[in-house]
Amino acid sequence: MWMIGPLGFAVPWLLVGLLALPVLWFLLRAVPPAPIRRRFPGVALLLGLTDDEVETDRTPWWLLLLRMVAVAAAILAFAGPVLNPRPEQPGTGPLLVLLDGTWADARDWTRRVDRAAAAVEEAGRSGRPVAVVRLTDQPQAVVFQTAQDVAGRLAALSPAPYAPADMPAWADVLPEGNFDSFWLTDGLDHPGRAALADTLADRGRLAVMQGAAPVLALRPATFADGAVQLTALRQPAGPALEVEVAARGPDPSGIDRELARATLAFDGGATEGKAALSLPPELRNRITRFEIAGIRSAGAVSLTDDSLKRRKIALMAGREDREGLQLLSPTHYLRQALAPTADLLEGGLADVLPAGPDVVILADVARLAETEETALTEWVEKGGLLLRFAGPVMAASDVSRVTEDALMPVRLREGGRTVGGAMSWGEPKTLAPFPEGSPFHGLAVPAEVTVTSQVLAQPDPELTERTIAALADGTPLVTRKVLGAGQVVLVHVTANAEWSNLPLSGLFLQMLERLAVSTRPGGMGAADLVGQVWVPDMALDAWGQALDAGTVAGVDGAVLAEAMVKGPRTDLPPGLYAGADRRVALNVIGADAVLTRASWPTGTAVEGLDMQTERPLKWALLIGALTLLLVDILAALAVSGRLSRLGRGIAVIAALGIFAPQAKAQDELPLDDFAIQATSAVVLAHVMTGNPQVDDIAEAGLRGLGDRLWERTSIEPEPPMGVDIERDELAFFPFLYWPITDDQTLPSAAAYAKLNAYLRTGGMILFDTRDGDVAGFGGTSPEARHLQRIAAGLDIPPLEPIPADHVLTRTFYLLQDFPGRHVGAPVWVEAAPPDAEQAEGMPFRNLNDGVTPVVIGGNDWAAAWAVDDNGVAMFPVGRGYAGERQREMANRFGVNLVMHVLTGNYKSDQVHVPALLERLGQ
Repeated sequence: MWMIGPLGFAVPWLLVGLLALPVLWFLLRAVPPAPIRRRFPGVALLLGLTDDEVETDRTPWWLLLLRMVAVAAAILAFAGPVLNPRPEQPGTGPLLVLLDGTWADARDWTRRVDRAAAAVEEAGRSGRPVAVVRLTDQPQAVVFQTAQDVAGRLAALSPAPYAPADMPAWADVLPEGNFDSFWLTDGLDHPGRAALADTLADRGRLAVMQGAAPVLALRPATFADGAVQLTALRQPAGPALEVEVAARGPDPSGIDRELARATLAFDGGATEGKAALSLPPELRNRITRFEIAGIRSAGAVSLTDDSLKRRKIALMAGREDREGLQLLSPTHYLRQALAPTADLLEGGLADVLPAGPDVVILADVARLAETEETALTEWVEKGGLLLRFAGPVMAASDVSRVTEDALMPVRLREGGRTVGGAMSWGEPKTLAPFPEGSPFHGLAVPAEVTVTSQVLAQPDPELTERTIAALADGTPLVTRKVLGAGQVVLVHVTANAEWSNLPLSGLFLQMLERLAVSTRPGGMGAADLVGQVWVPDMALDAWGQALDAGTVAGVDGAVLAEAMVKGPRTDLPPGLYAGADRRVALNVIGADAVLTRASWPTGTAVEGLDMQTERPLKWALLIGALTLLLVDILAALAVSGRLSRLGRGIAVIAALGIFAPQAKAQDELPLDDFAIQATSAVVLAHVMTGNPQVDDIAEAGLRGLGDRLWERTSIEPEPPMGVDIERDELAFFPFLYWPITDDQTLPSAAAYAKLNAYLRTGGMILFDTRDGDVAGFGGTSPEARHLQRIAAGLDIPPLEPIPADHVLTRTFYLLQDFPGRHVGAPVWVEAAPPDAEQAEGMPFRNLNDGVTPVVIGGNDWAAAWAVDDNGVAMFPVGRGYAGERQREMANRFGVNLVMHVLTGNYKSDQVHVPALLERLGQ
């Protein structure tokens, strides 16, 4: 391509035609020889007469210039001019395209894929073989292929929510020979990056592309000094910066929303910023994640687990504390262990149970009043944890002797057992290693922890199953049983140092942690994780969105502990992992993580991700040349006198009208009139794309859908309206149809704010890529890729292909598929909640209050709905009767869609019919 400044020409040799313009000038200026004058008396009879036609003796200079400009524009157009063409990459050999593919790439992943696609396309034009590598994958042999084969795989790539695990191994699988490398990096120094970069630089030219915006990440939140401590990281350092950190979690009605927000400040040149967020315990305990506002990245999300929650624990002792003997108090060591991490409640059960404690601890309490026992049993059965400690009072009582007490895990023998001391011949007993299946499994047992007295359990058949800790001689130390949704745990020694030195050891606090009695503010260490199996409960994708972990196998505690230090990986993604009694968060950024800027070998070209937008000028120049030729015709008629004054005005107006943009009627409506027209009745609306043909089809499609609604339902919509998302108010419309074209501009920040507010407040958008005949949604069509760019800024919930029991399949008509002008492309809706279950006697799940805010597909529904002014279908659908049947099903889908928007999930309320009938029968 030949360049002149920012302008390039694909066929530059055609510009030689410009040299012929001077010849054209002289040819058009040529005039015949002057006539010879002869005097003839009869000529006087012609004086005063005028000719209807006038012919000039030469072409006016301005008309001549107009014609030359028109010819020059045509020559330039056929020369293939391009404004700001992309610079061609040097090299002729194989090209290796590398993408880090990490969480740090997620925020601008579309730009990275577009940049890589441009490099692959350019290599294909040059006939160069290409290979594409995502470094977060497991290293495998690199094979060069044609650009066409690589392009499809490139479009399907997505970032991973972790960093590359083994970069040096990629150097071992590189092909032989020299090749050039094109590396799209996240800018962070991952282990092994320098060695791989040196290897690539030795094999050929290495070009690096990285974003200019700093990488932002969030460490796990901690609780200290009575507030939640937040720490954010950035790389590289820069000027002073403030970011907003939002705390999200369920509100009292169970809807996930923003609960609090804090401003976190980076000083100039600093890579860390800190903020403290003071929240009441009730609000803090509901937080499930912190996220940096406006950053779609797993690194900008910090999941919270039980380490941030401050539990309510009720303490009760069987005897009053004696003055002056604080260390002998039954609850002294419990207070010392729990006060830093929990809110302690003390008093009678009638006072503490209404406060909703998480745990109730009874220290040497044997008997309870009947009302207290009933209330405590109901509380445990609803999911509470009752932790009991033995003591002299329990040993002397007859509780749970003959029959097992409901609030005791085992039956007890009369009296106690003394195994060491002045009145015993035996030696103090040590603890046995904790068995597998015990919540304490994996904890180290200190040799100095001994037991001198205990209460003994009766040797019942369930004793072995209920024993979770024992002494070295096999007698139970801690027993547990399940009661309803809760559990009862008995420690067979005292909570003070009277019968054992266990409360004086660090093992005591670790055992309380394993029972989920308290919450350590610094989170769980490796020793706390070892010995348990942790099952993935929820996972994060690279954009920080929550995903269902599915049926992934459990993870050994030692493996999870290693990932807490080194970070997540392919087989251990970030998310929440559930143990026997608690959940642990594995975040992308660890508590001690530091972001380091990548360094590159000397001589490596480092560029930004921004690409110059190529603007082909061929058609603009051709239209300009045609316009000038039309003006030339009018000017020639005017100069020759064949165009009257009135005719000139009409012709000029008509010529201008041909090229004037056609404005919609509502474009000129004042704001008040627009609002009145949009709200006077139900109005279906479509998003203006800037493509007149697509916009006209969208309007005709909604007009046809409105006709069907008038005919078949009680909904009587007014004529549809087109809306400009940058300027118009969207809240007036319950439904927006958005056809996707590959050249429409992305919404501005203000437009994205309006769109997100529209989706959150009950509006629905039907995105139609109209490519179901070639690719379908999720394919590699230009429209599908552009939809991904548009959706990147929208707050769209997780999606799934529309299930067979979704309310859209039965809102008005019973439907099995959802064709438009095309058929077969999947239709995507908001994913159902994981806990949605099928009600007994109903063929569908309980999906109440789950009206999907978006529907995405590519079946070109507007073309199937579209009718002209006479109500006749504008476009053919299928063939013969089958085609008309397909059009009918498309209309039925449109009716279901609008009914779904306007009435919600009223059809799903049928799942409550059996319960309502049963209630009425009672």
